[in-house]
Amino acid sequence: MSRYFIKSLVAGLALLTLGGAQAQGLATPPLDSVPSWSNTYNFAQLGHAADNLLLGIHDSEQIEFSLRRDRIASDARLRLEFTPSPALLPVLSHLRVYLNDVLVSVLPIEKEQLGRKTFRDVALDPLLITDFNRVRLEFVGHYTDVCEDPANNALWVNIGRRSEIELHEQALSLKNDLAYFPLPFFDSRGQDKPSLSMVFAASPTLGEQRAAGVLASYFGSKAGWRGMRFPVLFDRLPEAGIGATPAIVFATNDRRPPFLADLEQFPKVAAPVLQMIDNPQAPHSKVLLVLGRDDEDLLVAARALALGGDLLRGSRVTVDKVQQLQPRQPYDAPNWIRTDRAVRFAELIGYPGQLQASGLRPAPISVDLNLPPDLFVWRSQGVPLQINYRYTPSVVTDESRLNINLNDQFISSLPLPSGDSSKLQKLRLAVLSTDPANPDEKVWVPALKIGERNTLRFDFNFASTLGSAQRDHCQTTLPASNQAVIDEASTIDLSGYHHFIAMPDLKAFARSGFPFTRMADLSQTLVMVPVQGSAVQISTLLETLAAISARSGVPALGLQLSADWSMATRTDADLLVLGGVGAGVGEIADTNLMLDQLHDWLLEPSSQALNGSSARAGELNDIRRQPAHRVEVSASAQAPIAAFVGLKSPFHEQRSIVALLANTDADYQLLRDTLADGGKMDAVAGSVALLRSSGVESSQVGEQYFVGHLPWWLLLWFQLSEHPVLLAMTVVLIVLLIAFALWRSLSWVARRRLTGQQ
Repeated sequence: MSRYFIKSLVAGLALLTLGGAQAQGLATPPLDSVPSWSNTYNFAQLGHAADNLLLGIHDSEQIEFSLRRDRIASDARLRLEFTPSPALLPVLSHLRVYLNDVLVSVLPIEKEQLGRKTFRDVALDPLLITDFNRVRLEFVGHYTDVCEDPANNALWVNIGRRSEIELHEQALSLKNDLAYFPLPFFDSRGQDKPSLSMVFAASPTLGEQRAAGVLASYFGSKAGWRGMRFPVLFDRLPEAGIGATPAIVFATNDRRPPFLADLEQFPKVAAPVLQMIDNPQAPHSKVLLVLGRDDEDLLVAARALALGGDLLRGSRVTVDKVQQLQPRQPYDAPNWIRTDRAVRFAELIGYPGQLQASGLRPAPISVDLNLPPDLFVWRSQGVPLQINYRYTPSVVTDESRLNINLNDQFISSLPLPSGDSSKLQKLRLAVLSTDPANPDEKVWVPALKIGERNTLRFDFNFASTLGSAQRDHCQTTLPASNQAVIDEASTIDLSGYHHFIAMPDLKAFARSGFPFTRMADLSQTLVMVPVQGSAVQISTLLETLAAISARSGVPALGLQLSADWSMATRTDADLLVLGGVGAGVGEIADTNLMLDQLHDWLLEPSSQALNGSSARAGELNDIRRQPAHRVEVSASAQAPIAAFVGLKSPFHEQRSIVALLANTDADYQLLRDTLADGGKMDAVAGSVALLRSSGVESSQVGEQYFVGHLPWWLLLWFQLSEHPVLLAMTVVLIVLLIAFALWRSLSWVARRRLTGQQ
């Protein structure tokens, strides 16, 4: 009885620290059945990839971690790895540890620790842990007891990136209320990769898969860089256990999983309905029922979740109507920078205070810039950048400067004079061209990279005389609290650029979801799927759609699915193919060439693979000129293999096909693992990317084509740039024509003058 009382008291205190969790919809479950987890995160996993060096003038560092709202921390611990400078004074030098701005421990640096790697455990009070937390480490260092210089290079302590935060978590039951949606199905505060089970009756229809695809893309747009996994189950819910995930069930009046067969508890519906219930097999896990009379009702309910989440409340909601008032426009994805006008930095920030920094040595200010992958920047003069910034002026003129970096490459250094503390600076950022007209072009200056995540960083470096430590003379000063701000009115202007890209380009698909994200809601995309999809095939489809929406930031509300290839011939849309291409596509030459090359790759020893190098690309292009009497070799293997293939659509001009080729469930699992691995997706490029357990091999096979539009004069100049001899002949011809026209004009004028004199 006393043990149960103590557990109840601990749970009650934890609930109080959440600011009245029950008032926010959290209920206390029976403690004997409460699932618990023990998770450990090192500093590298929490965003600190390298060791942190604390100095006398940069004496603090903070590590952020989060906790899902449907969990509480029953215990927490910091395992700190650090190495102090051997020049420090023992005991007088120490580390302060704060949790959410509350001092939780002081670690004196002992004499035997100087210059040696040290490990210390610090208990973190679980009552202080909320959904978002900060551990701040402050270094107080001394190398002498009189006339100290805070900038002395002997004042340092190195915080190892293998330091860890261990959390013991317990589950909290959330009330069945859709007002908390997307909780608990997705929580941005979670540290692990989110997972959400999708449940269908056996052999789900295309309409059910379409509704699930809309919801998967919605969660993908919320998850962003984290990614999401969507395990698919038929006729059953996730079972109880530590790994039990929340689930979404798609069911119509005529097609229901067995656990919804009780019509008294789950009656047939007369409209699209959303209902949240407890998972009967895992009481701390929730199930969202997406119900409808038919597949169209399921789609309406899914769109309501993606669009009208703020209007939902209660455990059961009937959807009356869903209507998108304004259709989306090309290139309006929220995760891409606008290209039709100048963009203010206020539109690019992710959180308040992102453009501010303070301290004697302020942290860098960073802004992310994501450019559309088909931006035509050939021979560009650069992107105009107008920066407004303010800072704390120095009393005297010194060497304080603002350093500007792009993608970790230095651009410029601007002085910070002591007089005026507000400045306007205009720059032009170079843009890295990936056009095939200049395959050997090298950009030696820092440049924006098309179709990739670019980081613009501003480092304010303030020079200051902190003090003097001379024999028989000691003078110290209190350092000023420096402030620096990049004004939100600063702008970057990408207007005036055209959209034109050489295809196929699987790199654009892997990094930006192009060409499908040209319309962020996939309203000009047709997804071709197998007629009868297995669970792992449908998981691959959902995770592919989630990955595309993560790059655009918009759910795929315009998603179209089909298993009929005749529909592809009638629909003016880009094709995303899952499984295998149709007969009409397989007959074109480039497709056969790609599939033949995949067959050859299977027979090639892995030691001979060149990983998509220029030599390999040349070898593959030479295949088109090989003689007809090639030797055919057949082989069998059990290991999984899959591929990404890009090619031009044979049905419509300016349209492309990206095919995710696989046969067995193991092949589809390989596709899923690749989509979830950022490193492997970075290796996807060209027109063919072969996926094996050893990695990804990419190459360019077949003819290239162009998607987009250019003015006729710019298109002519671009095409002629690949043929310098033809360009020279054209210039000579134009000069001769102009000379001939001038000669004829002057002759006509001379004849008129002579006729007038007569």
